[in-house]
Amino acid sequence: MNNNRSTIIGFVLIFAIMMGFSWYQTRQYNDQMAVQAQLDSIARAEQMAAMALDSLNYPQTDGSVPVKVMNMPAYKDSMLTDARMAEASLYRLGNDKVEIEFTTRGAQPYSVKINDYMTFDSTALYLVKPGYSEYGINVFAGENINTKDMVFQLAEQTDSTIVMRLPFSNGGYIQQKYFLAEGSYMLENELSFVGLEEVIPRNVSMLDIDWSLVVPRLEKGFKNEMQYSKLNYYFTGDKKPEIIGRGRDGSKRVDTKMKWFAFQQQFFSAMMTSADEFTSADLSIDFYSEDEYKSEGKLMACSAKLRSEFRAGSDNIVLPYQFYFGPNDYKTLKEYDQKYEKIIPLGGWLVAWFSRLVIIPSFDFLGRFFSNYGLIILLMTLFIKLLISPLTVKSYKSSAKMQVIKPEMDKINAKYPNEKDAMKKQQATMELYQKAGISPMGGCLPMLLQMPILFAMFRFFPASIELRQQKFLWADDLSAYDSIWDFGVNIPLLGDHLSLFALLMAVTMFFYSKMTSGQMSDDPNMAGMKFMSVWLMPIMMFFICNNLSAALSYYYLLSNIITMIMTWYIRKFVVTEEKVRADMMVRAKQPKQKSKWQQRLEEAQKMQEQMQKQQNRK
Repeated sequence: MNNNRSTIIGFVLIFAIMMGFSWYQTRQYNDQMAVQAQLDSIARAEQMAAMALDSLNYPQTDGSVPVKVMNMPAYKDSMLTDARMAEASLYRLGNDKVEIEFTTRGAQPYSVKINDYMTFDSTALYLVKPGYSEYGINVFAGENINTKDMVFQLAEQTDSTIVMRLPFSNGGYIQQKYFLAEGSYMLENELSFVGLEEVIPRNVSMLDIDWSLVVPRLEKGFKNEMQYSKLNYYFTGDKKPEIIGRGRDGSKRVDTKMKWFAFQQQFFSAMMTSADEFTSADLSIDFYSEDEYKSEGKLMACSAKLRSEFRAGSDNIVLPYQFYFGPNDYKTLKEYDQKYEKIIPLGGWLVAWFSRLVIIPSFDFLGRFFSNYGLIILLMTLFIKLLISPLTVKSYKSSAKMQVIKPEMDKINAKYPNEKDAMKKQQATMELYQKAGISPMGGCLPMLLQMPILFAMFRFFPASIELRQQKFLWADDLSAYDSIWDFGVNIPLLGDHLSLFALLMAVTMFFYSKMTSGQMSDDPNMAGMKFMSVWLMPIMMFFICNNLSAALSYYYLLSNIITMIMTWYIRKFVVTEEKVRADMMVRAKQPKQKSKWQQRLEEAQKMQEQMQKQQNRK
């Protein structure tokens, strides 16, 4: 009884320490983030001030030229000076998937609207908001030129193509050509240098590309959206991309050739790919504070400073690039055959393998016939439970046998109460297991084999764009948390709301644990495991799932309910006590062979006895 009580007290203390430490860490983190937010705000204010001063270099909307423009050092090429002072215009390309607006200042995308999707507050979804992106090409053409400062001239526009040129006095020009195919999220780009072989020195072998983008807030929950947002970069031949961020600020200097990179929000990405590969890159990602996220609608600031090879000396140099502006949909990304789909967080190789071969195909198949994703998750849960039912039955058979031999186990525990008899107790237990036909791992192994499925679901639901903004029962978005009570204040570990699906999941987990805890041994050493299974795990899972996807909590809720029904059915009709006893009687009549494990255990016991005799003689 004392051991029992001590074990329970120990687990309670451990849980209390974990909760206290987590609360302390959360408070420390919030304090640090508040300080960092102030520093970031100051830095961004200084940047905006610099941009405001720089804007004085450009003419006003009324056509007047500020004094600073008159005093601005002119370029050697007067046409570049004119391009710097010119007024920009906007042009549009669009298809059924995406609408892209271009500005002639820098010949760059100015805004990107993703069709067929809305933000959390039911407004048009702009992955790139006007003024939130800046893209420029730095090249030395007798003097340093950055295209983002120059206004290009529209040379051609069709329904799918736009061509803009920056002319030089010698008749040459820098050209940006963009092509958007129907039904595609991919924007093809050709950067050309035409007739500039005498302008750009032959020893110029590199050009620099700078792209900075502020990704706006698109989802309901700050923590969830931030946790699944990151910056990816990929090397040709690798199995998956490298990651920066994942909810944290980060930066990386890449000094080897890189194929592509992605500014990835939870469900949408802005990517850039080089056909000839980037030779090096400086990548960074910085998340805005939760206050800025809510007040200004900004999630993260991303930056890529890139370098590409440039072969000067030709009168027509063409550098091909690609921009992807679209959803993180597994099938869509996979169609481009660039390993883009690897940015979707499906977990480690085993978990990802199960997700790709079972979960995603099942989800897509059911989606062809049903539009209600709550029903789809229910059917998929039933399918998975049916798939693993042989493992479940095997686990229950082992549990039922343990229940039958429980009186014998109690006798062994009473016979060997002391720790010095642990070896004898273990040998007696193994003999009983062999007689009953019980494998020591019979109950644990099936559960271990189910772990990849649980982790796969944990990864799949929060990253599945199919669930985004799908309503079910009281949940208005299955990809985010469901809230039945908004507290108005942030409670450490819990958050600022109460998720009903998470609460119901924890309750069903508690009852299932109570349902199965009766099969555990009365060994005092097992009391702590019972307490953890029945009380700690449901409480911990509630705190974990309260801020996660409602679909995930809903799946675990369904899984618990179905498992309880299966447990009752198997106990009642499949693995009854009578059938187990009959099977054990048949096994008792069969010749017994000691397992290698039991042989090693007996050898260890003999050695222990010999050592004990030698110590007694001394």
